[in-house]
Amino acid sequence: MSDKKKNIKILASNIQKDPDDLFSKFALALELLKINEVQKAQLLFETVLKQDSEYVGVYYHLGKLYQSKEQYDKALQTFRDGVQIADTKQDQHAKSELQEAIQQLRFEIDED
Repeated sequence: MSDKKKNIKILASNIQKDPDDLFSKFALALELLKINEVQKAQLLFETVLKQDSEYVGVYYHLGKLYQSKEQYDKALQTFRDGVQIADTKQDQHAKSELQEAIQQLRFEIDED
């Protein structure tokens, strides 16, 4: 069994044992992206946000996922929401990453 599949099994097992384990959901979504399971990853990212809107790390990855699907309005809104959460939590690193993502997205949209 590959390391990716092993990680996916472990994370899925963690979630089965504890459905409120947001870290495992977030990590599983990242692992699923690595094997191009975009829909499943999106569902997990969105679930994390519904369960905890202050889980700041999810905003960047969910926004990038929307961007990759050319859902630019959703991506932009997700990044902006993340900036607000990061600002509230005084997480300057996440805030600057999200602001950078907004600039890159605007550039990408202008190029189309």
